Amino acid sequence: METNAGLWIDHRQAIVVIISATGEEIKQISSHAEKQLRRTGSTPLQGNFESQQVPSDDSRQRTFNGQLNSYYDEVIASVRDAESILIFGPGVAKGELKKRIEENNLGDRVSAVETVDNMTNPQIAAKVRQHFGG
Repeated sequence: METNAGLWIDHRQAIVVIISATGEEIKQISSHAEKQLRRTGSTPLQGNFESQQVPSDDSRQRTFNGQLNSYYDEVIASVRDAESILIFGPGVAKGELKKRIEENNLGDRVSAVETVDNMTNPQIAAKVRQHFGG
């Protein structure tokens, strides 16, 4: 039996389901990526507040993108041994991950990319089993 992987992903977390001859494994990977970075130092109400303490928007975006790329690389590492990969989720993260997978020369392993809403872990596992005929 070949190894198949399905994953539900958004910018906060990925739920990865690996189906192989030895059974089914579910793991959760958190992104730790923050879109809105917290300001450091004093607030305007407390006194000193310098614009240099607030990162510029492009700096924040670069930091966020770097965090997401590390997150996507961790997800890819968890499904690297799969012959076929199903990607699904509610937002743009699934498309970003697919692009990152293609950059890693694994694009031919992606069997489908689907838009779905939030799901529980058992629903995710059931969807992956159904997709791969299990």
